[in-house]
Amino acid sequence: MGTRTALVTGGAGFIGSHVADRLLAAGYDVTILDNLSSGRRENLPAAARFVEGCITSPEAAALVRDGQFSVMCHLAAQIDVRRSVEDPAYDARINVLGSLNLLEAVRTASAHTRVIFSSTGGALYGDFATPPSDELTAKDPEAPYGIAKLAVEYYMAYYGRVHKLDTVALRYGNVYGPRQDPHGEAGVVAIFCNRLIDGRALTVFGDGTQTRDYVYAGDVADMNVRVAGATLPPPARLDARAFNVGTGVETSVNTLAAALQRAAGSAIPIDYAPARPGELARSALDITKSREVLGWSPAMSVEDGLAETYRWFAAYRASQAGAGAA
Repeated sequence: MGTRTALVTGGAGFIGSHVADRLLAAGYDVTILDNLSSGRRENLPAAARFVEGCITSPEAAALVRDGQFSVMCHLAAQIDVRRSVEDPAYDARINVLGSLNLLEAVRTASAHTRVIFSSTGGALYGDFATPPSDELTAKDPEAPYGIAKLAVEYYMAYYGRVHKLDTVALRYGNVYGPRQDPHGEAGVVAIFCNRLIDGRALTVFGDGTQTRDYVYAGDVADMNVRVAGATLPPPARLDARAFNVGTGVETSVNTLAAALQRAAGSAIPIDYAPARPGELARSALDITKSREVLGWSPAMSVEDGLAETYRWFAAYRASQAGAGAA
């Protein structure tokens, strides 16, 4: 058996860098494609090959077409839900047209490449079903960000049926962990960690009872590696090759804040601000299918994962301060 090769788009980003790390540890030869618009060079694993570029470009298509990759973990995206609301066309150019650029390249490539697409859970299912939501729950995104993710899933189902592409959609909960950026759905964890380190009050919008399914980045990365090598049924309908990646547990913002306060050993107060319009009230993912079909379930509890994340931010901020003083 030859060397397994992987392309990670967005591999300099928060989640993508964890995926690249896990693929390297599993023995893959890893190439990372990232335009560094939100990703960071410091996140790049030393053992990976790095190509700077945008997923919308002809050069990115050529890389996919000629790269002979066993698997492409597609994480590069416009990740800010608020920006998708302010500029839906920009969001669609990156998240829909960029993905189509890569899918067309896979279609015309000589190699068989499994495409693993990083989709979204809560933003896909909306606020009309009682959580936890399974993969067959009606799709009703609240924002253009979720609409674009769903559109790409439909395109992948089309490419699977018509062109026999090997595509998988992973519908993430709110991913958090080391290297996290304060943007995106789970950015509150990074924001709270930084505020605790700075001794500033935590701002909670609404009454703090709104819930999300917070899943640790390392568990998400493990799921990508598991799917990369799994035997799966042929592509069929939209949800046939889709898997929820979460914990199945609803965690409120109040619970999240309290856990991080414990991790920091801090009694910094919480400031409550008016609720933000359009925000989901409750969200959690049913991971039964991921457990039964792939044998995957999260290894990290939310309490332990938040503590680990806080420790990482504290160490990172200390190292930055030390570098600045040098």
